[in-house]
Amino acid sequence: MRDHRKLRAFELADQLVMSVYSATRTFPKDEIFGLTSQLRRAFISIASNIVEGCARNSEADFLRFLDMAFGSIREVEYQLTIAKRLEYTSTDAAEKLASQADETAIGRVKFEVDSLSFKLHLSRIER
Repeated sequence: MRDHRKLRAFELADQLVMSVYSATRTFPKDEIFGLTSQLRRAFISIASNIVEGCARNSEADFLRFLDMAFGSIREVEYQLTIAKRLEYTSTDAAEKLASQADETAIGRVKFEVDSLSFKLHLSRIER
């Protein structure tokens, strides 16, 4: 079992959750059960999948949950384009969140997935 608090990917994902809650406060009230809720749940899902993956005992399970976190990041990037096109958020705010999400995806989650995939591949070769 890993300590999720020691992973940079989790730190970035946790920051994203705080950022999206702040950004969605100004969304129209009629979106509270629509895009506001969807964005918040998707951002929380990123961090939650990292936490759950860390709690798993096998490398394969950890990798699977990191892969789900990566998918959720891509999901929120699309949802942010919707918020921007509907003018619920400024272009700057949407781009800042998308940039943070991208840093989390490419810089951290994908790094963890790639390095773990490589380790799993090596362990299969050594057998």
